[in-house]
Amino acid sequence: MTNPTRSPAVLAGLTLGALGVVYGDIGTSPLYAVREVFHAGHVDPTRDNVLGVLSLIFWSLAIVVSLKYVALVLRASNNGEGGTMALMALASKSTHDKPRVHRALIVMGILGAALFFGDGIITPAISVLSAVEGLEVATPAFKPYVVPITLAVLTALYLVQRHGTGTMGKWFGPITLLWFASIAATGAWWIARNPEVLLALNPFYALRFLLVEGWVALAVLGAVFLAVTGAEALYADMGHFGKSPIRIAWFSIVWPALSINYFGQGALILLDPKAIQNPFFMMVSDTLLYPMVALATVATVIASQATISGTFSVTKQAIQLGYLPRLRILHTSESETGQIYIPSVNWIQYGAVVLAVTMFGSSSALATAYGIAVTATMVLTTLMTFVVLRFDWRYPLAPALAATGFFLIIELVFFASNAIKVLSGGWFTLLVAGAVFTLMLTWKQGRNLLSEELRKSSIDLRSFLDSVFVSPPGRVPGTAVFLTAEADVTPSALLHNLKHNMVLHDRNLFVTVLHHEVPWVPVEKRVEVEALGRDCWKILVNFGFKDDPDVPQAFEQLKGRGIELEEARTSYFLSRDIVVPTIGGGMAPWREKLFANLHRNSSNAAEFLSLPPNRVVELGAQVAI
Repeated sequence: MTNPTRSPAVLAGLTLGALGVVYGDIGTSPLYAVREVFHAGHVDPTRDNVLGVLSLIFWSLAIVVSLKYVALVLRASNNGEGGTMALMALASKSTHDKPRVHRALIVMGILGAALFFGDGIITPAISVLSAVEGLEVATPAFKPYVVPITLAVLTALYLVQRHGTGTMGKWFGPITLLWFASIAATGAWWIARNPEVLLALNPFYALRFLLVEGWVALAVLGAVFLAVTGAEALYADMGHFGKSPIRIAWFSIVWPALSINYFGQGALILLDPKAIQNPFFMMVSDTLLYPMVALATVATVIASQATISGTFSVTKQAIQLGYLPRLRILHTSESETGQIYIPSVNWIQYGAVVLAVTMFGSSSALATAYGIAVTATMVLTTLMTFVVLRFDWRYPLAPALAATGFFLIIELVFFASNAIKVLSGGWFTLLVAGAVFTLMLTWKQGRNLLSEELRKSSIDLRSFLDSVFVSPPGRVPGTAVFLTAEADVTPSALLHNLKHNMVLHDRNLFVTVLHHEVPWVPVEKRVEVEALGRDCWKILVNFGFKDDPDVPQAFEQLKGRGIELEEARTSYFLSRDIVVPTIGGGMAPWREKLFANLHRNSSNAAEFLSLPPNRVVELGAQVAI
């Protein structure tokens, strides 16, 4: 039977969907990439320089996007999922026997996620701002209103997040397809007027530019790199669409349209060097300028939406892998589990985006902050891909180095070129990434310290039950579900319940929820049951980092295993530990206080695990770390 996912109609639909979600960021780069190369004044718009820059852009797209991401990285599938956290989980699976490599991968994964949060602030700001700046090309009278209009568009975008993207999402693909068709048509018009720019397809012009310009070329590369920002989305969104639609969209639509538009901008600059002020919008005739500004604004909103949704997704993965505290997560679609909304993340990101727009004031100024987080993420992706090649796929050292070393050299050069911009704006994304990295590392380390302290005072579950049933307490009807972080350890909630209520339920389940370094856990492997005797059971509930942790739903798998649960007669007992920082503990005092605050303000475990609120009993205790 033919696989329905491979049918032409389904493949075309997925390809169109990938256009709207995957390629929004890189697809709107023509708005500012070429302009920033010449805007800084490092190079003059001479024939050799224009051809050299165009050649650099074209071959950067070919090497970084086509070869690295489309040909190589998309193969690093973690059960069909991609992205920094998925790649870290895939790489770390094969390095548990190599502690140093494993620890390095954990740090790289956390750092990659932190850099993504930094990039997620700049992308909406620079994209929408660069689109609205097209109004200045129509008339300078619009200049004072560019920032207010940008903030209004961004405010509306973040306000609608709580409603989800289901209704709007179906338009993302067609609108983005119209965007690529428009920029390709505009570029083709100017290439026809000055076909000489097609000489830049020869990499000789790129090499000559680098050799002639020397150190100046390093600064120029920081602007050239803007043309490939957004490439990480190809891998991050692999789980939504699959490899084939992403590859088809890139080679048949996105890469040709981008190249034609970049070459069209080059043709215009050669004919009119003054066009370097804003070559993208100056390519457009006066009649079509306002419609193009409107289309560009919509395209950048779609690109920003993909970034915001990606931030929600990464946050959820980080929470379930234990790198961030529990946050309130709302599902915005009854049919699509991947469509989520995290209120706290949405408004924190909105505040940071507004700060970036008002502080930098223009897309040119924001361009100095853009790039360093993306290049650092790309370097980390390459390093983790090497680990996958070497230790998971068992490639010999030489082929693994050859497959990744070439890209690593190029990305390190790009990283150096963007590092030059740290003082002029790059510090902003590094500051955001540094704050998130510290938060994630503190939470992970604090959780480990908390677990160690709890284990010190823990009592073996089997031994405790044996002692309890020597002189058993009174049994009451119903089922008690005791949630415990450590299997085989007596939950403190059970100890408190026996101490204060002096009763035991007829049926007792000791449940440990485990989050694994895989995206999905099959339903048939969701629950593991071990009988402890006397109507007591130890149960392990397994979730992947993209699963929705729904414990009552997982309990449906208990039917037929001798455990029949009645919702109205089932109570869930949770331990609510209060962390007390102590001097001379495992972390610096300020980090212990930070962890204690995060732990206290984290979302309720009952809500996170989808427990029925009217059936939950929380019993707390203080734990010093």
